[in-house]
Amino acid sequence: MTRTQTTETVDFWFDPLCPWAWMTSRWMLEVEQVRDVRTVFHVMSLSVLNEDKDVPDEYREMIATGWGPVRLAVAVEQQHGQESLREFYTAIGTARHPGGRDFERGLYEEVLAEIGLPTELADAAEDSSLDDAVRASHADGIDRVGQEVGTPVIEVGGVAFFGPVLSPAPKGEDAGRVFDGARLLAGYDGFYELKRTRDRDPIFD
Repeated sequence: MTRTQTTETVDFWFDPLCPWAWMTSRWMLEVEQVRDVRTVFHVMSLSVLNEDKDVPDEYREMIATGWGPVRLAVAVEQQHGQESLREFYTAIGTARHPGGRDFERGLYEEVLAEIGLPTELADAAEDSSLDDAVRASHADGIDRVGQEVGTPVIEVGGVAFFGPVLSPAPKGEDAGRVFDGARLLAGYDGFYELKRTRDRDPIFD
């Protein structure tokens, strides 16, 4: 779809660890094909979100691995811009979620090569000097929606929400209609929450 001066911006915060954020991102890329919308990708971090919380040990071990990919995502955006961040997230998310790959240097180098970036940028995954930028991006998203949520976060029409949590991600005009509904809810100042218990895992297709 051709973008115009009236193209609507939707801000989207993700952690590469989160399969639900991945599903939401695939939905928003579908929305871009059927609505005059552009998604701006931002990093948030489950490692930051949960660092002071009492969570099960197995979950804590999982999120401890989350620093590498978010540091790398921040470095990609800092050095190569927003479009490269979009490409990086698509590549690493495809490998991680449908592909079942673990986060490790070999994967980082593979993903960087796939999107035409220098593989030595993988060093960023171990660079703790990037943590302040990770925390700042995370805070930017979470401060808009509140502390009781996780990833993903989207902001539509100046109103931020957790979610939407979708499985499978709608495609084509279905994606557009779901977005129309999200925009409509965002347009009502008193709307806060709409939720039901998940009874299916992410369906990667």
